[in-house]
Amino acid sequence: MNKGDLPFLSISELSYYIYKKDVSPVEVVEAHLDRIDKLDSKLHAFITVCREDALKAARKAEEDISRGIYKGPIHGIPLGAKDQWWAKGVLTTCGSTILNNFVPNEDATVIDKLKEAGGILLGKTNMTEFAMGYTQHYPYGTPRNPWNLDHMPGGSSAGSGSAPAAFLCPAALGEDTAGSIRGPASYCGIVGLRPSVGRVSRYGLIGSSYSMDVIGPLARTVKDTALVLEAIAGHDPKDKYTWKAPVPTYSSMLDGNINGQRIGIITDMMDAPSLEPEVRAAVRTAATVLEEIGAKVSEVSFPFISNAGSIASPIYMVEGAANQWDNLTKRPDEYERNMRLTYFTSALIPAQTYYKAQRLRELFRVGFLKLFEKYDAILYPTQPTPAMKIIETGGFGTKDSVLADLRGRRAFGNAANLVGSPSLSVPCGFSKSMLPIGMQLIGKPMEEETILKIGHAYEKATEWHTMRPNL
Repeated sequence: MNKGDLPFLSISELSYYIYKKDVSPVEVVEAHLDRIDKLDSKLHAFITVCREDALKAARKAEEDISRGIYKGPIHGIPLGAKDQWWAKGVLTTCGSTILNNFVPNEDATVIDKLKEAGGILLGKTNMTEFAMGYTQHYPYGTPRNPWNLDHMPGGSSAGSGSAPAAFLCPAALGEDTAGSIRGPASYCGIVGLRPSVGRVSRYGLIGSSYSMDVIGPLARTVKDTALVLEAIAGHDPKDKYTWKAPVPTYSSMLDGNINGQRIGIITDMMDAPSLEPEVRAAVRTAATVLEEIGAKVSEVSFPFISNAGSIASPIYMVEGAANQWDNLTKRPDEYERNMRLTYFTSALIPAQTYYKAQRLRELFRVGFLKLFEKYDAILYPTQPTPAMKIIETGGFGTKDSVLADLRGRRAFGNAANLVGSPSLSVPCGFSKSMLPIGMQLIGKPMEEETILKIGHAYEKATEWHTMRPNL
């Protein structure tokens, strides 16, 4: 096989060839490093590329597999990881110059689990500063969307969306507070999963919002997403919020059969003023496909969902400012201007506003969970628009623009994190300007397998996941 073709293979395909010893993990890593060398100067998907460590790990994987020690489908596979959690001996910046000298002496649990599964850390991916909002001036290069370099790949897991979409790595880990996995997945035309709260350990995570942060995978196919989730999920004594529940073998459940699955499409989101007609049409067509392959799709109204952004924002903004308080008071000038404005504004939010938002969050959660008495999954667009152009001006804009954002983009991204449910973004079309569109499937807490099954069946019935950006 031509080494230059290896980056275009899925994890499932690469693992088959590695297991059969038709391809070496060293060849796979080298092929991806070559592609990074060729393209990442345009994309800025990575902050740090772990070249020597990745090649060393690949040689070890090759040796183990040649001796009959095969750890599973992640063994020998190079993966990216958002630069938001510890990696032993690797610069970990969280997208900020404040941490430009921070090299942890311990792996975060997700990195440790990837290594236990035989995965290879290819590099740390670019992100908004401390995973908060949209950075205007990225200190490590402005991340760009592979489908159009003038457009953003999404935030905050920008590089973790861009890198797999550009075939710089088969998959990457991201972190989702309020849509930061699903947004980049939708914008970049790949799959992104926000797991249930407590499914994946956050030990070693440099947190943005402790009550909402979740680590999860982004990949080019649903099966690859499931394979990565299998590797990183599970109880961790170092994170008391992880569940002591067994981790299903998600990938083995993807049989394409979704006969009888009940899917509720939320009309309040499909009729939202912020939703662009192209996105609405793509998701409506996707719902029709799901019906054609066996699901029962029906409309449901949940008007409270339009307030999801307004409820969630005070919570993660206050928690974000609290996490940064020491640096904010001692090193404020070192933050990027947009982030400095965001954090200082967040620190001024009154306690009663935060408290009221938490009470509303519980009302929202109870109401949303009642939907699952009738439906196995909830469906609506991941984002109301395709990827936006890269920010050219800073600041917050007008009051009306902020309110429109809360009722628009942030309403689409925040339901799952308010509830604690798993949420999957799957490619379902393109705009006329050839920017990807994603649909969002939300499932019951700790039942990732349901939305993965539905997403996989839809993927098999369509060809969106096979399309490549022209780089």
